[in-house]
Amino acid sequence: MTFRRSTLALAILGLLENGPMHPYGIQRLIKQWGKDQVVNVGQRTSLYRMIVRLEDAGLIAAGATERDERYPERTVYNLTTAGRDVCREWLSEILTTPRNEFPEFPAGLSFVMLLPPATAGELLGRRRELLTQRIEELRRELASTVDGQPIPRFALLETEYQVALTVAEAEWIDGVLDELRSGTLTWTPGPV
Repeated sequence: MTFRRSTLALAILGLLENGPMHPYGIQRLIKQWGKDQVVNVGQRTSLYRMIVRLEDAGLIAAGATERDERYPERTVYNLTTAGRDVCREWLSEILTTPRNEFPEFPAGLSFVMLLPPATAGELLGRRRELLTQRIEELRRELASTVDGQPIPRFALLETEYQVALTVAEAEWIDGVLDELRSGTLTWTPGPV
């Protein structure tokens, strides 16, 4: 059975490399480790649905059910050999092959001509301000510690990458804003 790769599936398989875990523990670790910046785990139901799909595909297997008076019963899941192989295969593909991921911002830019240039400039200016805040947040995350110890760089590579992308986007927006202000970039609003 082929299984469509997703960041959430990769995160589940990757976390189960550390040993058996129940879904709540997986979600908690994703958030604790800051992986929720690159993996969408906002809805617990999405996590549970993905776990069912991974189990149906034979990539993870249900193990024991934990019982604790303070919590409802929790099924613990284990990574299967097939799951480990798929995780490694996905990592190899993701790390080597650039892919168009269809982010929203470029899609919005592709229709910016529907707005007057001044409005586009105002909106991009607001985005630039938010990017400045985001860069500061990411840099604080890079400097954070756990129990007084710096977090190892390998655990923050995705955050470094996000800083680089966000800085590059902010610099690009600065250039567009300069051109909008000077009038070297302009258009007549409406369909092309």
